[in-house]
Amino acid sequence: MNIKYKKVFLAISHFWKTLGPGLITGASDDDPSGIATYSQAGAAYGLSTLWTALVTFPLMASIQEMCARIGLVTSQGLTGVIKTHYSKPVLYLMLLFSFPAIVMNIGADIAGMGAVGNLLFPNINAIYFCIGFTLLLLVLIIFLPYYKIAGVLKYLCIILLVYLIVPFLYKQNWLAIYKATFIPTIKFDKNFVNILVAILGTTISPYLFFWQATMEVEELKLKKQRLVLNKKVMDEMKQDIDFGMLFSNVVMFFIILTTGTVLFNAGIHQIDTVEQAAQALKPLAGNAAYLLFAIGVIGTGLLAIPVLSGSLSYIVTETFGWEEGLDKKFNQAKPFYSIIAISLVVGLVLNYIGFSPIKALIYSAILYGLTAPILIVIILHICNNKKVMGKHTNSKISNLLGFATLILMTIAAVGLIFLQLVN
Repeated sequence: MNIKYKKVFLAISHFWKTLGPGLITGASDDDPSGIATYSQAGAAYGLSTLWTALVTFPLMASIQEMCARIGLVTSQGLTGVIKTHYSKPVLYLMLLFSFPAIVMNIGADIAGMGAVGNLLFPNINAIYFCIGFTLLLLVLIIFLPYYKIAGVLKYLCIILLVYLIVPFLYKQNWLAIYKATFIPTIKFDKNFVNILVAILGTTISPYLFFWQATMEVEELKLKKQRLVLNKKVMDEMKQDIDFGMLFSNVVMFFIILTTGTVLFNAGIHQIDTVEQAAQALKPLAGNAAYLLFAIGVIGTGLLAIPVLSGSLSYIVTETFGWEEGLDKKFNQAKPFYSIIAISLVVGLVLNYIGFSPIKALIYSAILYGLTAPILIVIILHICNNKKVMGKHTNSKISNLLGFATLILMTIAAVGLIFLQLVN
């Protein structure tokens, strides 16, 4: 019996070691801003949007797998590949849209963490939590070497498991949940369409494309050699991506489930921020659900903000050919770490100059929505270019899922712009 358990433990341990950039990317997608979006969906429409977790999973996985493959094959981040093979205006356009979108996303996440910290410790003002979290993240990112940062981020992913516990603290109608998951609900209502567009924009975010490719390159640097890209390497990368995206969507599913049963059934249909969602859960689902939900928000912020700021810094430094990399010390890559610091500080300041987190989310969603279809077209083109990818070009299934993602994200971008104009 002991041998059996030992084998199971060794198998789990080996699987955990194979996980890396894919898991971190997937988990970071469920940042406080994402949690706010999923909470809004559940509170406003109950279980009606549960099916989106099922639909978006293969789309997310296909695009992130392409980005990871680009990083492994070229040993360059996505920005570096675009710079090499595409015109500079395309690159500058990506930078122009990415910088404000990511900074506003960071600001919204810091505000969410600070507000939830204030809920847990009411005697401490939210601004002190915001400043404290910002300083903590700056210190960790600047002073920890890459392999330690990767390790910290990997273990922070475990915090998201709290969202899988919360729904079981409240009585559920599992038949209704099953139906809502496998039978899509479509309402031709402006607000419902807005929520669907927001979910798409939150789950398939452009900054993740850059992060995924770059992290594969960082992993290569960590191993201090260029890997022979055999079937084993590609299979492990795909396994990492698939598990990471599945993990992300399972968390998304359970957040919608929690708010879609607890808040919706209690008549609470308007949720604008994560702290409102956490606060509303307390009298309805109990202290345990409230605490778990709140702790999850802080944990996801600590995970997502380094990914957001890191993605932005890689985009900028690769664009201008500056020294970059989380594997380098501060004095070896000053511009790289300076951009991370600037993005965190500007994100923090945005919350205290009259720029609300809700506005930041709306504007960043619009910018993400505009850039996502363009980036997906470029990613598809790169992954079908034999001069760049050699024998590792897209399969028919990858292209099918990639084009499906492109169509959906284009519709979402058009819908998002239209909804903003008619509001």
